[in-house]
Amino acid sequence: MKKVSILAFAVGAMLVSCQKSTGDKTTTTTEQEVAAQTGATYTVEKTASTLTWKGYHKGGFDPRFGTLQTEGTLSVADDQITGGSFVIDINSLATDEKSVDPATTGGKTAADLDGHLKNADFFESDKYPTAKFEITSVVAFDAAKDTSVLEGATNVISGNLTIKDKTVNVTFPAKVTISGEDVNLQSQFTINRQDWGLSYGTEGDPKDWMISQEVDITLDINAKK
Repeated sequence: MKKVSILAFAVGAMLVSCQKSTGDKTTTTTEQEVAAQTGATYTVEKTASTLTWKGYHKGGFDPRFGTLQTEGTLSVADDQITGGSFVIDINSLATDEKSVDPATTGGKTAADLDGHLKNADFFESDKYPTAKFEITSVVAFDAAKDTSVLEGATNVISGNLTIKDKTVNVTFPAKVTISGEDVNLQSQFTINRQDWGLSYGTEGDPKDWMISQEVDITLDINAKK
């Protein structure tokens, strides 16, 4: 019986460890010039838009996920996005209770993880209450050379993402739908938290090593003229 139990545990662990980041792989570079917001301005509808995040422990197991609130504007000319700027409220970070089981975390809850992420261990939200994303370029998605987990991706977007005091330019595919007074932007991509110095403890700290560097970001942004 003991051998069977060990085998079952090992198989279960292997299955759990196979959970991997599911977003498009981003490319990153140094900070770039922000695109001019030409054309009509569309304002992000905060309550109708979602920004979700998912982080993992090493090996892709035991994911934690939740939401952040964002607001900002998109500019559109000739039925194409020309630019945009978004502010992300770090203090709005909320871990989904379904991703944290107190029975397996020593009594720690989703609210405890919220505090852990917002304090000096990671985001330092008292010092850096917001993050910012500013579009630097928008080009057409080319199915001959571009790939995406999104069905019907239309564009490749680049922008400066500033978290705390670090700015990195990030490029990812997106699906953009423009219809009269409304713009919808969807994307699902993966970033490396270390690019913004988001580490738990000092470099090489075993506590940080146990956390995957990959974080999945899913956007469903709705903006209205």
